[in-house]
Amino acid sequence: MKIRWPNGFQCTACGGMKAYYVSSRHVYQCTQCRHQVSVTAGTLFHATKIPLVKWFWAIYLMASDKGGISALRASKLLGVSWITAYTMLGKIRKAMADRDSIYRLANLIELDDTFVGGKRAGKRGRGAEGKRPVLVAVETREKGAGFIAMEAIDSVSKNSVKQFLARHLRTDQTVKTDAFPAMNIIGKQHKHQKRVTPPEEAKIWLPLVHIMIGNMKKFINGTFHGVSSQHLQEYLDEFCYRFNRRFWEPELPLRLLNACLAHVPIKNAEFHS
Repeated sequence: MKIRWPNGFQCTACGGMKAYYVSSRHVYQCTQCRHQVSVTAGTLFHATKIPLVKWFWAIYLMASDKGGISALRASKLLGVSWITAYTMLGKIRKAMADRDSIYRLANLIELDDTFVGGKRAGKRGRGAEGKRPVLVAVETREKGAGFIAMEAIDSVSKNSVKQFLARHLRTDQTVKTDAFPAMNIIGKQHKHQKRVTPPEEAKIWLPLVHIMIGNMKKFINGTFHGVSSQHLQEYLDEFCYRFNRRFWEPELPLRLLNACLAHVPIKNAEFHS
């Protein structure tokens, strides 16, 4: 109850501040209007039939290991079916994405694109068949990388870059990129530093963003052995959420629990659509 209502109970119907627990129904009843509410109402756990202790273990397992956990592994540890574990982890990732969406990158930022997906015959890099383009931005700080943002897109175009900047960067920042034409849109709202970079020089001009790209691909291929293009963004969200809070690892399970409590309910049908 302290986590659900850190400032004390507050009735969602009348705003009353006092309630008593109805043990037969596992709800709190407002003493003023008699409205009943459970601790999970209006949260990610709304109407769940899964015991909360299994949700808490899922949150802990996702938050405590930088490699994350697969649905297959989670299903064995939690004692639930694969589809149940998959749904639980997917919903938690949505809470991660929602919490990270309120932040914006600032100061000197490295920005580049990469391609993620299964191996298929054809050319490599931009335009590779069967791969999903991903935009990656990294704040640069004195001691290394700051916050990061990643977004799966349909194509690397001026419009997709513009939308990415609006969602993830504060205005009037300094952004370093290669000289790919789609990146020229950056100069309209930011200080754009671009350079023609052959593949062998890319890691010199944009060192941090390439480290993040490498780590992200190891995370996806190591824990999940690759993911589908349709669900790629979920795993990017998980990677970014955990990396952006790497200096608060002991607090991460509780932070993630609070993010789930603050998130609106997600119906299973909506999640799988």
